[in-house]
Amino acid sequence: MPVKLKYGSNVRGSAGFYRLLHSRPFRIALVAFLGVLVVGCIVFGYFYYHYQHVVDDRLASGPIFASVSQIYAGPREVRNGQKLSASAIAADLARTGYNTNPKMGTYQLNGDNIFIKPGSDSYHNTDGATINTSDGVVQSITAENGVALSAYELEPQLITALSEDKNRTKRRLVTYNEIPQQMVQAVVAIEDRDFFQHGGVNYPRIAKCAFADLISHHKTCGGSTLTQQLAKNLFLSPEKRIKRKLIEILITFQLEHRFTKKQIFEMYANEMNLGHRGSYEINGFGEAAQVFFGKDLSQLDLAQCATLAGLLQNPSFRNPYRHPDRAMERRNVVLDTMVETSAITESQAQRAKAEPLRLAPPNIDASEAPYFVDLVHDQLVQRIGDQDLSHQNLRIYTSLDPDLEEAASAAVEIGMKNVDELVRQQHKTPKGEEPTPITYPQVALVAINPHTGQILALVGGRNYGVSQLNHAVSKRPTGSIFKPFVYAAAYNSSLNGMSLGDGGVFTALTKLQDEPTTFTYDNGRQTYSPNNFKSDFRGEVTAAYALAHSLNNATIQLGQMVGFDNVAALGRAAGVTSARGTPSVSIGAYDATPIDMAGAYTTFANNGVHLTPWMLASVRNPNGDIVSDFSPEGKQVLDPRVAYLTQSLLEGALNFGTASGAVRGHGFTAPAAGKTGTSHDAWFAGYTSNLLCIVWVGNDDYTDIKMEGAHAAAPIWTEFMKRAIQLPQYSDVKPFSPPEGVTIAHIDKDSSLLVDASCPNNSFYVAFLDGTAPVNTCSQMGESQQNFFQKIFGIGGNKSPAPDAATPPNTAAPIVRQPPPNTPPDGIAPDTTQQPAQPKKKNFLQKIFGGGKDKQQPAQQPQPQPPPQ
Repeated sequence: MPVKLKYGSNVRGSAGFYRLLHSRPFRIALVAFLGVLVVGCIVFGYFYYHYQHVVDDRLASGPIFASVSQIYAGPREVRNGQKLSASAIAADLARTGYNTNPKMGTYQLNGDNIFIKPGSDSYHNTDGATINTSDGVVQSITAENGVALSAYELEPQLITALSEDKNRTKRRLVTYNEIPQQMVQAVVAIEDRDFFQHGGVNYPRIAKCAFADLISHHKTCGGSTLTQQLAKNLFLSPEKRIKRKLIEILITFQLEHRFTKKQIFEMYANEMNLGHRGSYEINGFGEAAQVFFGKDLSQLDLAQCATLAGLLQNPSFRNPYRHPDRAMERRNVVLDTMVETSAITESQAQRAKAEPLRLAPPNIDASEAPYFVDLVHDQLVQRIGDQDLSHQNLRIYTSLDPDLEEAASAAVEIGMKNVDELVRQQHKTPKGEEPTPITYPQVALVAINPHTGQILALVGGRNYGVSQLNHAVSKRPTGSIFKPFVYAAAYNSSLNGMSLGDGGVFTALTKLQDEPTTFTYDNGRQTYSPNNFKSDFRGEVTAAYALAHSLNNATIQLGQMVGFDNVAALGRAAGVTSARGTPSVSIGAYDATPIDMAGAYTTFANNGVHLTPWMLASVRNPNGDIVSDFSPEGKQVLDPRVAYLTQSLLEGALNFGTASGAVRGHGFTAPAAGKTGTSHDAWFAGYTSNLLCIVWVGNDDYTDIKMEGAHAAAPIWTEFMKRAIQLPQYSDVKPFSPPEGVTIAHIDKDSSLLVDASCPNNSFYVAFLDGTAPVNTCSQMGESQQNFFQKIFGIGGNKSPAPDAATPPNTAAPIVRQPPPNTPPDGIAPDTTQQPAQPKKKNFLQKIFGGGKDKQQPAQQPQPQPPPQ
């Protein structure tokens, strides 16, 4: 069948196109278009290669995220007999990276037994051990070579990293393989569903957002892919301008060209800001997982992954601590998008939505010990001398116990609420009057091991996010917590043969006069008239009573007997370097830091050896090589007998003195010694057999907080110690054991003589140097306490000559009893105001040579005005 062809229309169309092609306007438009295209390509090429150099320079300068130096806690010691289960040990090791990072170490848990094998990156050597437990108690520890051990140290836990820069940014770097798959799916679902498919830019999404912004006149629509967000964060400012958006796209092309999708996601996971905590910015999922959930990123479940993914958009608005409802609402949106992308099922999403947030405790002071970490950094700069420590990727091992730091932060938080209430009661405003501004006090708590000097916990203020001033290193007048050094100096003088006052040896029963007194010093040119707290004078009292009830004038009188220079010298030797030989040194008028006072009290708690508190143990480079190790500093300051005798007085101060209500009255029953301090500030210093703690409360402007140490500082100490002894490592508190040459005597309150069957009540235990305890019992109160030779020469009484300082005396005090084990000394303060005054008389040699007067001269030092107590 013939086919007819029509050419007319095609010819006409071709002719029309030809005429258009040869028309002048079209050619001008085409040339202009091509010109714009060429110029555009040139401009694009210029900026493309310009920002290629920008990216090159950034990458050439080093890793995008420099590895920052890490701060580690002290190694936890596991001891035989300790209350600790094998599963708890395994959990502790898991937190340090054992098993997940074989280079750090591995463990094998088999029921109640656990085998531990440190790796090449461990703080310890690679010697392993097996720990056997039963019923939650460590039964035995066996080294890998079969040798029985009494203790074994676990791997130190990571506390935090040093801040990256002056902007106080923190991050924990993670690799892509360390990121849970559900974390990746959650981020991609909510932020960029096509991330693994597109070339870096989602053009339809950008066009949609540009149209939305144009209609709404607000630049609120994002449209950026994960790669664009990363480009903006790494290279650009957050401003929303068209020029910046174009530059962002150019850098995005560079990143997509240079890195794989997994590498880009890894950088994104380490870079993105997820809010702040205190004064620190939280960057990256690794740091956020630790901050919000107290977990390693690899340990997060589905709900927690979705929560972090939800924080990427406006993290401050959805901060889970401040706005948990907003955080949960966004989390659930993330879960729904994961269902839409088939990452999870609907049932998985519903189960995750039903979960609470389960956040870690919000107290940054508890989890990251920021005051402690700042002090570590300062000490490193002083010792190593390098300001840029953060970027050296050092491993810094310290003395901190994270569990104890948490207990300290909780105790401070609870205790300062009570202090604030007392302050508000002081500032009650009568009706009709304008309320006056209230200054709320600050606080510091320092806890150390009294036998090693290591700082185990440190809180330098009530809220690090509000103030980074570390009060643990602020010098303040020490008040009455310095008084024990006066009594220690008196014991020390007697031990070295010095007669005090009436020619007797100083004991806890030595009589002191607590009455208004004017002391002269500076060769009589100056006078000093101190006062007792609330002008309460007790008359003639024993030394034990004077210290327990913190009597100022009685203590200054004792300081005068000993010599104020001797008291000050002992204080300086124990770390209170500002002490000077003036009357007010006896009642703590000179200043020291809470850390200084923690070190000073080790003198009593550690058999007379003063330990300088320390927090740095070792600094190592990334290869594990030692950069610097630090050794504790110790010095014998007191004879062990003198230290114990003073400690015995401090036990009395805690049991029946100014702090008894705040400590014993609030449920802390373990054997302990302590002393309150009240000046313009409030102090409490106290310790058990394995833990020493100092608490300070005061105002930054040095105004009087008008609170006693027993009401402001002692309750915080008590709350802390009650929490501490619940921890396995501090639960084995033991009674204090006297050294050779010291006797514990059971003393009747009324007579200050030994207890017998006729006076079993109203008694207390106190320590004496051998041969210095009373000889008679309470039923022999009217009989002479002199022996045959004392009666002949007219010497003695209830006093005994000083034992030789080098050799413990062999004379045993008669009729003495040891206090019951595991119980503090009982009884009430001896009511010495009812005791008959003892006549003062010279001994035989003094009658012949005219001796017996106190030859100590007042110190030649300016006299600061003291606090009332």
